[in-house]
Amino acid sequence: MLSLMESMQANQAELINYRIEQAKAAISDVTILIEKNLLTLAINRIYYGMFYMLLALALKRGFKTSKHNQLIGWFNKEYIKTGIIDTKFGKIVNKGFEDRTDGDYGIFVQFEKEEVLLKLSDMKEFISEIEANINRDI
Repeated sequence: MLSLMESMQANQAELINYRIEQAKAAISDVTILIEKNLLTLAINRIYYGMFYMLLALALKRGFKTSKHNQLIGWFNKEYIKTGIIDTKFGKIVNKGFEDRTDGDYGIFVQFEKEEVLLKLSDMKEFISEIEANINRDI
């Protein structure tokens, strides 16, 4: 029989894996959206793929928040400023959040297909880097 602590750890591991799978599923979503030329929606999913990975990382490290800005701020403080993760990944997620906000709330905002394809590539690299960090014992 599992102790309460073991049960909580098992649930946490399941939730971390769920968030990682959400992030990876977002890659497929983005690919389909780009093919259909739904570029603003693709930008939204690019950001959310990265957001899901940050949620997984935060869960692994015991940080809890429901706020996007707090999560990104925590990531920048704990991982980017300390040099644990390369600064380019901080720039990628910050730009992703900015693009998603512009796309969702801006007026007459349009993205070019080539630009979105580059952002998809950045997203894939971001997801890979954060997953590697989650799997490390730091």
